[in-house]
Amino acid sequence: MAFDNINSTKKKPMNYLLFFLFLSFQACSQNPVKQVQTMSAKNPDSKTTLSESQWKEKLSPEAYQVLRQKGTERPFSGKFYLHSEKGIYVCAGCNSELFSSDTKFDAHCGWPSFYEAKLKGNIKEVVDKSHGMIRTEVLCATCDGHLGHVFDDGPQPTGLRYCINSVAIDFKKE
Repeated sequence: MAFDNINSTKKKPMNYLLFFLFLSFQACSQNPVKQVQTMSAKNPDSKTTLSESQWKEKLSPEAYQVLRQKGTERPFSGKFYLHSEKGIYVCAGCNSELFSSDTKFDAHCGWPSFYEAKLKGNIKEVVDKSHGMIRTEVLCATCDGHLGHVFDDGPQPTGLRYCINSVAIDFKKE
C-alpha cells in the first residue's frame, strides 16, 4: 500500500525552533484592527520621495528589504525588541517621529510593540491581504515605508499593539 511506505520512514525529531518561530508569527498575525483608519501626514508637502536607487543607497540592505519591499525581520532579532531607554522612535527612512518609549511594552511576540503612535498623522494604516491573512499594515505617512502591523490585542488605554520591525525605526534619546 502507499501508506506503508510513509509509515516505514524514520520520524525526524521536531525542529522546536522553527515551531516556536511559527507560533510567534501566528501570535503576531492575529487580531487585526477592525476599523482601518487611513491617516496622512500633517503636511502633505513634506512627503519624502526618492527613487529606488536612492533608497538603496540610503538604507542598509535589511532596512531596504523591510521598508521598501514590505519584508519582516526575524522575531527576537531586532535591536529595539528589548530596548528600554527613554526617547522617541523615528522612521529609519525619513526620520519622522513615530512612537514614544512611554507607549512601548513587551508583547512577547519578538518585535518592538507600542500601544499608541506618537503623532497619528505620521503613520497610516492600510489593509494587508498578503500571506493568506487579513491584517492592518502600518506605514510611515511621510515616506510610505513599511513599519509593521497593528492589532487590537494590546494593553489599555488603546487596546492596540503596533508590532514594528526594529530595522524600520531608529531611536532618539531624550
